[in-house]
Amino acid sequence: MTTYTIDPAHSAADFKVRHLMVTNVRGEFSGVSGSLAFDPENPANSKVEAKIPTATIQTRDPQRDAHLKSADFFDVEKFPEITFVSTKVAKNGDGEYKVTGDLTIHGVTKPVTLNVEGPTPEVKDPWGNVKVGASASTKVNRKDFGLTWNAALETGGFVVGDDVSINLDLQFARK
Repeated sequence: MTTYTIDPAHSAADFKVRHLMVTNVRGEFSGVSGSLAFDPENPANSKVEAKIPTATIQTRDPQRDAHLKSADFFDVEKFPEITFVSTKVAKNGDGEYKVTGDLTIHGVTKPVTLNVEGPTPEVKDPWGNVKVGASASTKVNRKDFGLTWNAALETGGFVVGDDVSINLDLQFARK
């Protein structure tokens, strides 16, 4: 078993969601933190935990970001973090895993499964730190987590889609 910590400066949590039923809006959270305990010989013994500060949301539109931080969506004052704690890790091919765990958004916890590529082989950076990387993805329904704000469009449909694609690019440093 090798233990790593997430390197927030080299990690991000991205998402995309349908906007006006015609295109996707993309956003990102920064400041991802957490840990990975990885057992390549017995992946079921592995565990991952992550925290994402909701106030770091950025969608390239300050007005939209402010709305997403409000009580209509993430309510960052009341729910300052999104968390994930794994409950099961299973190999899913060469260098791929299915990581199931409890995702908490807006005070609501639901099980989700992440499709994970990695971790990569260890490398030593120029400062002597040992690093690995991994990418993960999943899709959730935002309404399952209490993010229900929406507005009807005159032409039919809604401003915000229900399905949210989540992608994580994570760099870990060995403890």
